[in-house]
Amino acid sequence: MIITTDDLQSPAVHALLREHLRNMALHSPPESVHALDLEALRRPEITFWTAWNGAELLGCGALKELDSHHAEIKSMRTSSSHLRKGVARALLLHILAEARSRRYTRLSLETGSAAAFDPARRLYAASGFTYCAHFADYVEDPHSVFMTILLRD
Repeated sequence: MIITTDDLQSPAVHALLREHLRNMALHSPPESVHALDLEALRRPEITFWTAWNGAELLGCGALKELDSHHAEIKSMRTSSSHLRKGVARALLLHILAEARSRRYTRLSLETGSAAAFDPARRLYAASGFTYCAHFADYVEDPHSVFMTILLRD
């Protein structure tokens, strides 16, 4: 598996992001879907990575800078044909390492509260994330769960 910074030009990446948005809409009402579309992922405060095995796209994830000390994980998605193969864990470790190298002191995320999001919440908890209050521009929402980790060198 190779994880690389991505320019969001690949049709395979576009398809994976469409799958991600469709899946979020299946499990959360529209006002509670906080997944970013292609154009939002191109904003300068966001770095987007993809994981590949040769020409096959395995998954993606992004890091959004909220301020000089705090960043957010966005658009974590494993291709449905590669679930439970360690793709999400590898992307998460990559994003954590990058957040530390940028000297952020806190990394947070929002995910869904529905049962479909249980694997994601377990992955984040196993990696040291704890539940927290809403952050940044989010508001309390029964369909959202907020998690954070304090980063140390």
